[in-house]
Amino acid sequence: MIELLQEYWRPFLYSDGQNITGLAMTLWLLTAALVIGFVFSVPLSIARVSNRRWVRWPVQFYTYLFRGTPLYIQLLICYTGIYSLEAVRGQPLLNDFFRDAMNCTVLAFALNTCAYTTEIFAGAIRSMNHGEVEAAKAYGLSGWKLYAYVIMPSALRRSLPYYSNEVILMLHSTTVAFTATIPDILKVARDANSATFLTFQSFGIAALIYLTVTFALVGLFRLAERRWLAFLGPTH
Repeated sequence: MIELLQEYWRPFLYSDGQNITGLAMTLWLLTAALVIGFVFSVPLSIARVSNRRWVRWPVQFYTYLFRGTPLYIQLLICYTGIYSLEAVRGQPLLNDFFRDAMNCTVLAFALNTCAYTTEIFAGAIRSMNHGEVEAAKAYGLSGWKLYAYVIMPSALRRSLPYYSNEVILMLHSTTVAFTATIPDILKVARDANSATFLTFQSFGIAALIYLTVTFALVGLFRLAERRWLAFLGPTH
C-alpha cells in the first residue's frame, strides 16, 4: 500500500509528469460538464414548461432521450459513432472536434447532465406558488422580466437539494471517461492495478478519493441550502 502510494500518488491527484490525470482530470470533466449543462438547462427548462407544443415537445424529446439511455452508450456514440459518419469527417471543424477524446467526453457528459438539470428546473418552475407569480404581475412584471427577476431565482433556489444529487451522480458518472482513454481517477486506478496487481489497494484509493470529493460537495450544498433556502425553515 505504501509503495503504491509512493509511486502513484501524483497520477491519482493531478499529473503523471506530462498530462493532467486523476482527481484534477475528474474535477475538470465534472466542472466543464456542469457549467455547460447548467447554462443551457436554464432556457431549456423555460421552454419545457411552455404552453406552446412546438416549443415544449423538442425539449421533452431531448430530455427523454438522454434520461432514457445509459451515459456509457451516449459516450460511445459521441466518441466513436459520430466520427464514423462520412459527413462529419468531411467537415474540417467537425472532424477536428470529434477526433479529440476530451471534446467527445465533455459533450456527452454535458448533454446528459443538461437533460436531467432541465427536468429539475422545470419541475421547480411548475411547483412555484401561484401567488408569487400573481404578485409579480401586479407589480408590472411580465415576459422575460418575470422569469429573470422572480420565477428563475425562486426555482433555482428551490432546486438546490435536487441539483446537488445530480452533481453527485455526475461525479460518479465520470468514471466512464476511461472508455475514451481519458486519464481520470478510475483510469489511474486501472493502470496501477495492471502494473502492481494490488487490486484492492488500487481501487480502494480511487474509492476514497471519490468519497472525499462527495463529502466535500455535500458540505458545500448544505451551506448553500442554509443560505438560500432559509426562508423555507431549517434544513435537515
